[in-house]
Amino acid sequence: MSRRKALPELSDAEWKVIRALWRRHPASARDVLEELHGETRWAYTTVKTLLARLVAKQAAAVRLRANTSLYEPLITEAEARRTEVRLLIDRAFGGASVPLLRFVLTEEKLSAKDRAELREMLERAGRNQHD
Repeated sequence: MSRRKALPELSDAEWKVIRALWRRHPASARDVLEELHGETRWAYTTVKTLLARLVAKQAAAVRLRANTSLYEPLITEAEARRTEVRLLIDRAFGGASVPLLRFVLTEEKLSAKDRAELREMLERAGRNQHD
């Protein structure tokens, strides 16, 4: 069985930038700044710094076209979420998923539709384990 590569932990600011790259890529730093307009009041240099961090963490790639650096994500949204949720489970719930689910069910306001969807997901997961 192959092991997944360790994905980088992203800061809140890096999350904003990688989300902008998922929506629009390849993208220059100016494109990312435009994509984040209204969400942040960052300077161009801040975006360049955050993009450089993502490249250093191997979460994004950069290539030069003419005199412009273009950035593309190297990780998918699903991969980044998986890493972030695993970190949360490890830190806040001692590595166990059930306490996380219990917390969500008791502490979050879930609609009847949300609860029905969760029941369906649990039933499907139970059926898949028997296949």
